[in-house]
Amino acid sequence: MATTLFDLSGKVAIITGGNGGIGLGMARGLAKAGAAIAVVGRNEAKSAAAVAELAQGGARAISVATDVTDKAAVATMAERVVRELGRIDILVNNAGINIRKPPHALDIAEWDSVIQTNLTSAFLCSQAVYPAMKAASGGKIINIGSMMSIFGASFTPAYAASKGGIVQFTRSCACAWAADNIQVNAVLPGWIDTDLTKRARQEIGGLHERVLARTPAARWGGIDDFAGIAVFLASPASDFLTGTAIPVDGGYSIMG
Repeated sequence: MATTLFDLSGKVAIITGGNGGIGLGMARGLAKAGAAIAVVGRNEAKSAAAVAELAQGGARAISVATDVTDKAAVATMAERVVRELGRIDILVNNAGINIRKPPHALDIAEWDSVIQTNLTSAFLCSQAVYPAMKAASGGKIINIGSMMSIFGASFTPAYAASKGGIVQFTRSCACAWAADNIQVNAVLPGWIDTDLTKRARQEIGGLHERVLARTPAARWGGIDDFAGIAVFLASPASDFLTGTAIPVDGGYSIMG
């Protein structure tokens, strides 16, 4: 029973931003569970390296260079995945950027860039894969939110708005597509050791110490901490779970 519940053999997963960070951690987990992986990103060299790693582990994997903020490009990406891998069962909307400035210092181009990359891309990709998932009689969508979906911070107005939006978008899709047997859930990462947060530690004095002090697990998360939650939310084990937002944060969000 347990093997069947978490078995992704024959399934196909698209992971935006899957060539590094949390996306790569999820790709590793899904691949080990048997899924074929389409790594979607703009950095072709980085995506090729991720595909090579996954293939070395025995997975079927392809790289699809895509601007996930462009509707036509996203449609072409979904068509290519179906053509080359045969179907689409799982979508991880992970592509994201951050520009750390207080609201009064953020210009409209910076705001638009963050919202389009973090939130609009999730809408476009989800809309693009919906027909394939419906045709397959079901699917799984995993949207990557953030602790900033819950908390406020002076230096993340656009990022926090995008990640709060991810949670509400998740709930809307979960309601709309339940009849099609498509489950849609969000994961809210805490402070994870990635290239994005390395810059944060350089830009925000004392951040490292504050994170360790507040996190019951007493460490920063690693990208491989997301393999398990990805497999769970992509597998039959979560068939009655939809519209949720699950913190993966070492306990950070429960601390007063």
